[in-house]
Amino acid sequence: MARQVQFDQLGGPEVLTVREVEIAPPASGEVLIRVEAIGVNRAEVMFREGSYFLQPAFPSTLGYEAAGTVEALGEGVTHLAAGDPVGVVPAFSMNDYGTYGDHVVVPASAVVPRPPGITAVTAAAVWMAYITAYGALIDEGGLKPGDHVLVTAAAGGVGLAAIQTARRIGAVAVATTRSPDKKQALLDAGAAHVVVTDEEDLPTRVREITSGEGVRLAFDPIAGPGVDTLAEAIAAGGKLLVYGALDPRPTPLPNAALYPDLSTSMFTMFRVTAAPERLRRAVAFVNAGLSDGSLAPVVDRTFDLDDVAEAHRYMESNAQTGKIVMTVSHAPDAS
Repeated sequence: MARQVQFDQLGGPEVLTVREVEIAPPASGEVLIRVEAIGVNRAEVMFREGSYFLQPAFPSTLGYEAAGTVEALGEGVTHLAAGDPVGVVPAFSMNDYGTYGDHVVVPASAVVPRPPGITAVTAAAVWMAYITAYGALIDEGGLKPGDHVLVTAAAGGVGLAAIQTARRIGAVAVATTRSPDKKQALLDAGAAHVVVTDEEDLPTRVREITSGEGVRLAFDPIAGPGVDTLAEAIAAGGKLLVYGALDPRPTPLPNAALYPDLSTSMFTMFRVTAAPERLRRAVAFVNAGLSDGSLAPVVDRTFDLDDVAEAHRYMESNAQTGKIVMTVSHAPDAS
């Protein structure tokens, strides 16, 4: 038996319940993980609400990230062994697998080694954010040393990962936040500049920072009509990568008459996790950064698995700076 979070209808955090469920042994190509920590992501909140691109099939579980140890292997899994410390990356549909539980079965293709010395809480805070940041900024965005990158809504887990990723390769991160209360945290995280958008005009400030040129790349989870403002801050020949939809209003293409030399596209992390070679490069980059300390996820707060509804409420409050993680308690093994 395992303890797993499930829900039977769309709704608020109150629909999430922790249940005792039977868990089948891992099938061919699958791995059973004894979970120690779980990353909480905006995608899971949207999945629970019914606003995600994927609609849940009830009863549904959820969760994209976890860290723990391998407990059992399905047939054909040869790159792992029982007892290995591992992380789970978002490389599956939440209608097929989920990580909110004390034991979960996931595809072996979504299981990656955890570097020595990296705690389960740290490992659970890594993969959604850092694969998204690496995939967008470097693998797809082509960011180079010395380039300026605009990171909007930067106080979230992905935003902080993008700041650190840019800094690791020698690029210059310009972060935005609406609240002056989060400015120092963004500077501490490695942002070279922080624009408080409730107090400053974004395009004007970015032009000042970049000596009139604008940024080479803008990385945005908000979307909506605000992309027109972002376009004003991007250099000729630059790119706008939108990876979220926090603003539910329609997202226009930036005004073609004003911004003719601008590439605009949506980015999804699944482009990386669904392509083995791209995922291999991303995992190598992130694990190297974790090992040398240049990448260090910021964990704002931890919750127990039994407090999953409170974890989701905290996510919805937007009060966090960094990642929310749930920890999992296990009964001592019988001697």
